[in-house]
Amino acid sequence: MEPTVVEGLGFAHFLTQADGVGKSVLLVLLLLSVASWYLIFTRALANWLAGRRAAAFLHRFWQAGSLDEVADSLQGHPDNAFAVLVDEALQAQANAGRESLAVAGGMGEYLTRTLNNAVDREAAASEHGLTVLASAGSAAPYIGLFGTVWGIYHALVQIGMSGQGTLDKVAGPVGEALIMTALGLAVAIPAVLAYNAFNRRNRMWLSRLESFAHDLYVLLTVKHGQH
Repeated sequence: MEPTVVEGLGFAHFLTQADGVGKSVLLVLLLLSVASWYLIFTRALANWLAGRRAAAFLHRFWQAGSLDEVADSLQGHPDNAFAVLVDEALQAQANAGRESLAVAGGMGEYLTRTLNNAVDREAAASEHGLTVLASAGSAAPYIGLFGTVWGIYHALVQIGMSGQGTLDKVAGPVGEALIMTALGLAVAIPAVLAYNAFNRRNRMWLSRLESFAHDLYVLLTVKHGQH
């Protein structure tokens, strides 16, 4: 005797049988997936470009003969976080001779505040999109699990109303409902991996930036002290 083949089962069949709640769960997972992959590609590209520009700038900076030469090369249009530090530090040095509350504590204090503020702004900018990735990574499995539970409940109600409670009638709808859990994991896993990778990159990036800020502070305070 040949086994009974249950036809018409699958994700497409599940969509046609899903009610409003199930389709809403699928829509939420789809939106989280689109947002996650958009952020993964855009942040990865932005980080790559920032790294290349920073490497080129740092090479020019340490090869320059003086800070004045660096200032001329910037022309007020820094294109990376390290160049922004230099630009703002040079502006702070230029404003150090003016009478204002900003420089009341002295050149060293004013320059320290300027560099710290620039690093803090870069730290805030580097966090862009990480909240969405963290939310997708943590919430998507539970959203998918909720969709599975709701799908099983919906399938069992329909089977109960039809009066056909045999194993072949139950296994198909339950198996289809498990697709929601798989979709939740498919959304969460890339988001978690990207979140961890971006977090690691940000820590290394800010560490380099703080180290450069210290070097820049020493250069400017030594030059200022010589004058």
